[in-house]
Amino acid sequence: MSHVELPISGMTCASCANRIERKLNKLDGVSASVNYATEKATVDFDPADVAPERLVEAVEAAGYQAVLPSDEPAAGAEEVDETAPLRRRLIVSALLGVPALVLSMIPALQFDYWQWLVLQLATPVILWGAWPFHRAAWANLKHATATMDTLISVGVLSAWLWSLYALFLGDAGMTGMTMPFDLIPDAGDAGADHIYLEVGAIVTVFLLAGRYFEARAKRRAGAALKALLELGAKDVALLDGHGNERRVPVEELRVGDRFVVRPGEKVATDGVVEEGRAAVDQSLLTGESMPVEKAPGDAVAGATVNAGGRLVVRAEKVGSDTALAQIAKLVTDAQSGKAPVQRLADRVSGVFVPVVIGLAVATLAFWLGAGEGAELAFTAAVAVLIIACPCALGLATPTALLVGTGRGAQLGLLIKGPETLESTRRVDTVVLDKTGTVTTGRMSLVEVVGDDDVLRVAGALEDASEHPVARAIARAARDRHGDLPAPQGFVNRDGLGVEGVVEGRGVQVGRPLLMQEWSLRVPERLDAARRAAEARGHTAVLAAWDGEVRGVLAIADTVKPASAEAVAELKRLGLRPMLLTGDNETTARAVATEVGIDEVIAEVLPSEKADVVKRLQSEGRVVAMVGDGVNDAPALAQADLGLAIGTGTDVAIEASDLTLVSGDLRAAADAIRLSRSTLRTIKQNLGWAFGYNVAALPLAAIGFLNPVVAGAAMAFSSVSVVANALRLRRFR
Repeated sequence: MSHVELPISGMTCASCANRIERKLNKLDGVSASVNYATEKATVDFDPADVAPERLVEAVEAAGYQAVLPSDEPAAGAEEVDETAPLRRRLIVSALLGVPALVLSMIPALQFDYWQWLVLQLATPVILWGAWPFHRAAWANLKHATATMDTLISVGVLSAWLWSLYALFLGDAGMTGMTMPFDLIPDAGDAGADHIYLEVGAIVTVFLLAGRYFEARAKRRAGAALKALLELGAKDVALLDGHGNERRVPVEELRVGDRFVVRPGEKVATDGVVEEGRAAVDQSLLTGESMPVEKAPGDAVAGATVNAGGRLVVRAEKVGSDTALAQIAKLVTDAQSGKAPVQRLADRVSGVFVPVVIGLAVATLAFWLGAGEGAELAFTAAVAVLIIACPCALGLATPTALLVGTGRGAQLGLLIKGPETLESTRRVDTVVLDKTGTVTTGRMSLVEVVGDDDVLRVAGALEDASEHPVARAIARAARDRHGDLPAPQGFVNRDGLGVEGVVEGRGVQVGRPLLMQEWSLRVPERLDAARRAAEARGHTAVLAAWDGEVRGVLAIADTVKPASAEAVAELKRLGLRPMLLTGDNETTARAVATEVGIDEVIAEVLPSEKADVVKRLQSEGRVVAMVGDGVNDAPALAQADLGLAIGTGTDVAIEASDLTLVSGDLRAAADAIRLSRSTLRTIKQNLGWAFGYNVAALPLAAIGFLNPVVAGAAMAFSSVSVVANALRLRRFR
């Protein structure tokens, strides 16, 4: 299967998206989803059955325009403000429509033949200003379908045609004709002396204003993603084989190239530090407020900022493989999908329009049959058409998704697809991997018991070893004592420890068995300290020299500083945290106690983690899994909601539904809160849109709403839905 995203133009409502989606899905081997908010069709297709050009033809057959990605304007081309034509149409329509409304509402301003001036003012608005609605309605008619544009076009043209009838064939064109404005239409006469030109004009103005503000809102909602893509470095100081620098565009950088990053500069691309030390501001990608110290061997990400110090970096990823590019892709993918709640809204919109047209016809027939006069019958029917336009319904879900996923990207929370939103609502259990998720995943010295010189001497000997425990001891010794003496006669005793000579003294560092081989007695005080450290889940090693055991060093994978706070926040959200690890029960219990987790599943093989998730699901739990390693990937994929630590492996990230870029476990709670807030906003929007139509339609049908008021209320409903979605930009 091949995948393509088609930019689509000409859509004006969710019903348009529905029609295009149906057309595409009728093609053999095609699975398509069309998003009204992003104006894109996401299509998976079999090239053996369907050529990409046929996808474009299908969209055009539905009455819209599409282009293949290769046909899009080149990157860097001047951006066109797509709202400009709409803004011009709105301004001209408002300048003509508002005077027409004022003259029609205020009898004191209605001079002789005022109605003919109103005809001159309103006609350009109804025919030219509302042309986008008429054009869409005509395209709908050719395909024997109806959308919200059909309602608008029929309503506005009905008001105009009725007014022409009243002016040329009725009594409305006579000298001295006046017409007061009524909120509730008067059924007193046949209506041949009433005109509704101001209705067609001002409703068009309201609708254009709603469309314009919606278009602006969609542009603002996608601004976070656009800004993200523009944050990368534009050029780079490339080093040649002789160490000479030259500035080149970042696009010329290749994997393996070495480049310089000076203080204040952005890192050009993802890579590894080869020379130098510097503090790097990673807040763009991780949300961390404090710069992180980088040294040779440390990874750095593109678009982060060197806060001080000169670095030489070897490029490891360029172009679309970088962390910044992947973030942009994930956000785009999330915004192109559809959540179940959106599909419900789309289905409702698809049947809503013909039902409303039928209701308008029934309203007209009812009032005429009841003998109430043509004016009331016509006014009520037009009001039904105008107020029923479910623009708010079409915007309720995609706008909230657009804003929510964009805000998540700013906070370092990458939501892979909108279906994730529905999953977070139902989650009741959060399974946390231990190493690298709750803990740092890096061994550190946590305690030294014994002589003052224990750490320096033991660290000097361990500095010659590559074992993780040895590296932790050596690193701590160097941090505390500076340069260490070089050991001599170093010997690594597999499974026991290390031996050697430091400053002329024979030194042994390792397990109690190593001490026994050297016939060294461990003092009771040190043996008690060793047992206490092991009871806490730490790794304890003994240090001896000159025939005497001198101290105990405890090493552990330390808990991340924010893990306890994160667990407390998950509990406040009503979730049940569990710790899942391959470590022994003692170590797991110690970590769980430190962070406040009550349930522990320990000594689990990597292949068994997914089975644990399955078992919990079989018990009726809805499970979220948080992990970072390759061995977590199956469990992340199995879980109802997979959350990958962004500092973990690519495999884990690919298997998850949501990525926590910073590696801070508190982001898991933030991600769930953001997803719930987005889902709550969608439901508020849908409730507002449905409630508005349910409440207003009966009022319009019984003649209690003037079409002008109906048009204003409908436009206000759409703007309110967009404004409610934009509140997500302030999520913290």
